[in-house]
Amino acid sequence: MYVGTQVEARDDDDYRVFRQLGLKRICADPPGKPDSWTLPDLKRHRDKIESFDLILDMIQLPLPSQPIEKASYPDILLAGPDRDRQIDAVCKLIEDAASAGIPSVKYNLNLIGIPRTPDEPGRGGSMNASFRWEKADHQASPGLAGVLSEDENWERIDYFLERVVPVAESNRVRLACHPHDPYTPPGYRGVTRVLGTVEGLKKFVLMRESPYHGLNFCQGSIGEMLDNPREEIDDVIRWFGTRDKIFNVHFRNIRGGKLSFMETFPEEGDMDMVRSAWIYKEVGYRYMLMPDHVPTISGRDPTGVAFAFCYGYIAALVQSLEQV
Repeated sequence: MYVGTQVEARDDDDYRVFRQLGLKRICADPPGKPDSWTLPDLKRHRDKIESFDLILDMIQLPLPSQPIEKASYPDILLAGPDRDRQIDAVCKLIEDAASAGIPSVKYNLNLIGIPRTPDEPGRGGSMNASFRWEKADHQASPGLAGVLSEDENWERIDYFLERVVPVAESNRVRLACHPHDPYTPPGYRGVTRVLGTVEGLKKFVLMRESPYHGLNFCQGSIGEMLDNPREEIDDVIRWFGTRDKIFNVHFRNIRGGKLSFMETFPEEGDMDMVRSAWIYKEVGYRYMLMPDHVPTISGRDPTGVAFAFCYGYIAALVQSLEQV
C-alpha cells in the first residue's frame, strides 16, 4: 500500500515535485484525448514517467466522470448505433496498456456527472464542495440519456462488461470503476444511479466476475451513500477488500452522509481515516491511496498545497502501518 496521485502534471517540474514529496507510483495520462492514444503514445508516456523515478500505475479509459454529453464514447451507455465499435476501441486501449506495461486502468460509467450544490466554507475559510438535497433542483430535466429504467441501465452495463472484462483478464490489466458520486434518489434527472449504493456496487463487482474486475474505491463517494459513514464504512471496506475488489483508493473524507454532506480534508471529516487505513492493511490492500476532491484554499500561490498536505498525511499513515 502506497501513496499515489491522479493530479494532472502541468509540466515536467510537477513530476519532480511528486517525487520530492515522496510519491513513487502515480496515475497519469498521456497528452491528448484518451480516444486518440496509440501504443507508441503509451510507451513514450511510460518512459517519460520512469525518467523521473516514478512508476506509471494507472491511466484513465475514455469513460470519464463528466456528463454523458461530454463523453468520447457516449453510445456505450446510451446503447447507440456505434456502441460495439466504441467498446472495441476501449478493448484495444486495454490491450495497448498491457503492451506498454501499465497494469491498471480507471473508468466511470456515468450519465449525469457529479452533481453538487454551492461550495461551503470549511476550516479557516477554505471552500469545500458540498451536496445538499434540499438545495438541489429536484425537477432537473433528464439529459441525453433521457428517462432510463434501472433494469435497462444494468443491461447496458452488463453488455459492456461482457465484452471488456475478458479482454482485461487475458491481458492482466485491472479495471477500476469509480462509484457514482453522489447517491441521488431513483429517477433524478431521469435515471437511477445503480452504482450509487453499496448494494449496487456489490452487484456490479459480482457481474462477469474476474480478478481483474473491481473498483476505483472512492471512500468519499461511498461515505456519501451511507446514513452514518463513521460507523458503516469499516464493513464496506472489508466486504470489497476481502474479495480483492479494490484496485485504487480515493482516500477522502466527508462531513455528513447520504444526501447532505460537505467534502473535507482527510483528518477532519466524520470517517476515522486512521482506522480505515488499518482496515485496508487488514484486508491485504496493496495499491495506491490517493487524495481526491481536496478543498480550495487561500494563499499567495495555493496551487497544489492542499494535495501536498494530503500526500503527507497519507504517507505518515502508510509508514506507521509498515512499522507494525
